[in-house]
Amino acid sequence: MESLDLNRRRAVAALAGSALLSMLPTRVFAQQQQPALPSLIKLVVGYSAGGPVDGAARLLAPAMSQELGTQVIVDNRPGAGGSLGGNAVAKAPPDGAMLFLGASPTITINPNVQRNMPFDPMKDLTPIAPLVDYTNVLVVNKDLPVRNVAELLAYAKAKPGKLFYGSAGVGASNHLSGALLEKMTGVQLTHVPYKGSAPALADVMAGTVPMMFDIIATSRPFIQSGRLRALAVTSRQRNRMLPDVPTMIESGVPDYDVGGWFGLYGPARMDPALVARINAAAHRMLAREDIASRLREQGYDVWSGGAELLATKGQSDRKLWATASKGIEAE
Repeated sequence: MESLDLNRRRAVAALAGSALLSMLPTRVFAQQQQPALPSLIKLVVGYSAGGPVDGAARLLAPAMSQELGTQVIVDNRPGAGGSLGGNAVAKAPPDGAMLFLGASPTITINPNVQRNMPFDPMKDLTPIAPLVDYTNVLVVNKDLPVRNVAELLAYAKAKPGKLFYGSAGVGASNHLSGALLEKMTGVQLTHVPYKGSAPALADVMAGTVPMMFDIIATSRPFIQSGRLRALAVTSRQRNRMLPDVPTMIESGVPDYDVGGWFGLYGPARMDPALVARINAAAHRMLAREDIASRLREQGYDVWSGGAELLATKGQSDRKLWATASKGIEAE
């Protein structure tokens, strides 16, 4: 009788073990499943083709395609300092089919200066991944009769309001770089906004406007060829890509320290699992030496981390620029 009970117990245990084993592969498979990606992702750039944000997007999009296993293409939607592109993504379904390569001014400056900004980056976008940060350089037309910042300031003081500078648009980092120079030195400059840095830079080389602050990535080739003259970089330390160019602080403008960054965003209410999958792909992409070296060659520094890092940086910089942009307003 005892042996019969023992056999029954063994049979029940064996059946339970078989049931557990049959369930295990399904559970493991479920754990390994990732949220689906669309077959095509549009990486929206809020500036014109040929500018620095566009250049970074066209470098990163193919690498993102490889890391995500789906096609990623660049979609330029210029205007309003990147706000038109950001708004398109904010209004898109949160399925990952449309992402935003957001330049920091769009996220942190535009809300402070654009009275009719169509969306709120903090509420209407989902931070996904930080990508790069950068420094601007003050460049002038090669025929402008100045060789350094001191001479530029003297030239501007002798011609109040008659020295024009271009930018990627009202509220762009290169606009506020000029506005900050005015506030810190007392010179009077005249701002000329464009729909992106590329057309502004072209006009500086043509002499239509004599100066602008630009990302080193796009100005460096023209500085090296002699079509532009670099006066100073806007970071606290010299930039490795332009080691012979002094900082604004070295040039006699104390505490002048202005930079920016690019981050990857999606529409609000994205699935956290989808955010995590895209963030992981971005992290792998930036860890690749072929990508990192090309970014460094263009004057960028790799800025990799979690979605929360991008969110925190956006919030802190928005507060910072609220003070620096006081009195500046864009439609």
